[in-house]
Amino acid sequence: MEACNMESREQVIRKIEEMAGRMRRNALEMALVVGPGSTHFGGGMSMVEITATLYGQIMNLDPADPEWADRDRFILSKGHSVLGYYTALAEVGYISQEELLQYGQHGSFLHGHSIMNREKGIEFSNGSLGMGLALGIGVAVAGKKRGKNYRVYVLLGDGECNEGSVWEAAMAAPNYKLNNLVAIIDRNNFQQTGANQDIMSLGDAAAKWRAFGWETVEVDGHNVGEIFDVLSQERLDEKPLAIIAHTIKGKGFSFSENNNLWHHTALSEDNYEIGLQEISEK
Repeated sequence: MEACNMESREQVIRKIEEMAGRMRRNALEMALVVGPGSTHFGGGMSMVEITATLYGQIMNLDPADPEWADRDRFILSKGHSVLGYYTALAEVGYISQEELLQYGQHGSFLHGHSIMNREKGIEFSNGSLGMGLALGIGVAVAGKKRGKNYRVYVLLGDGECNEGSVWEAAMAAPNYKLNNLVAIIDRNNFQQTGANQDIMSLGDAAAKWRAFGWETVEVDGHNVGEIFDVLSQERLDEKPLAIIAHTIKGKGFSFSENNNLWHHTALSEDNYEIGLQEISEK
């Protein structure tokens, strides 16, 4: 946040947007390297502005000291959407460009689901959906008990909110007055096998989180200014914060936007070239 004091809000927003653009380009490169393997491209792209804002401006981190006790913690509960995670870690210096382009290859530590490697900024393993928020509660409680000022950010998918464990955790967090906990729900309206509305409708997500006792706001999940403003506000009450981020699955590329085939589709050379062209035009 110190950088924001020296720069105008507009400069900060522009830097985050540029970071998001580089992340999408790197994600294209990573998806191409994997070849016929799938990359969960759609869910990775819907969260790029969220992770760019967190890692580019909001979170207190020190890549030179990855075990720093007062660092903020990030938990990717939708653990398959790693393209929007690893690319952010690379932007702030945890992962080199060479390592990034070994994604999914034999011997790489960058797997299709994130596996804990704190030296590289990967705080926790995740993959089985519905686990991240409960994990975040434990980390937030530990911070309170140890007198630490770090915050815990948990990024969930809206399809993931079908899991009952999410709502057990949602009930617990306000009970423990965890105002150091932020849950961000990537509301792209799809899950692996179809539209959420057709499989298990989440309905009014914001109303549900408020009913569970969370301070709750809704944002455009691709509007960096909106995301930044909410995350940078001082927290005065004792409630955890839930952010419903309305997003587009596969955001950033014409072939993948709002196309649920890209939950699991492999990137072709043609798609790659189209993606590069669209990035350059932006």
